[in-house]
Amino acid sequence: MSTTADRVLQDALSLSEQERAEVAARLIESLDAAGDAEAAAIEEAWAAEIERRCAGLDTGTTGTTDWQDVRRHIETKILRK
Repeated sequence: MSTTADRVLQDALSLSEQERAEVAARLIESLDAAGDAEAAAIEEAWAAEIERRCAGLDTGTTGTTDWQDVRRHIETKILRK
């Protein structure tokens, strides 16, 4: 870590818990902003997948499975290994 970064970190660590949380959130937001194009593409892909799944439910070509059944199935597969 550079001297400047180390000095900033030391200053940040001297802040109150609330102030550190705010600084941390802002830093994370700044990292997320760098990936806005990728995030937008992922969000668009999820929206398309949600639409596809809803359409399947609406047309009756797909159904749902109770969470307890899914969980039992997963646990059975895990316990077999």
